[in-house]
Amino acid sequence: MAVQPLNADLIKNSKLKFNEDVIAKIAGMAIRDIDGILSMNGNVFDNIADKIRSKEDITKGIDVDVGEKQTALDLEIILEYGKDAHQVFENILHEVSSAIESMTGLKVIETNVYISDVMTKKEWQQQNKNNDNNRVN
Repeated sequence: MAVQPLNADLIKNSKLKFNEDVIAKIAGMAIRDIDGILSMNGNVFDNIADKIRSKEDITKGIDVDVGEKQTALDLEIILEYGKDAHQVFENILHEVSSAIESMTGLKVIETNVYISDVMTKKEWQQQNKNNDNNRVN
């Protein structure tokens, strides 16, 4: 059976919408391997919730506003000591906007990155080890 072309009225009258959590998850996945980011930070409630969960929330530290054609993001990160904050920022802008725009068609019009802490990798690993020992599974 041949695929029928879509009716122009159907396309004109239909909308594709995205939940803010979907955009936050795409952003979280896009930046998880960027060199210089040790962690995404959330608010106090996120940190409390992480202590009782066994998996880290990939959307922690990401706030999103989604419109019909555009989106804006606020990200809170822990920067690795010795890394160039401006280069990390540019990498975030590139990776996040590319992933969101290619997957959703939404234009990323603003990305604000807040660096809440700076740590060495060793300090960060020790802090996570201490948090894991306090975590309830």
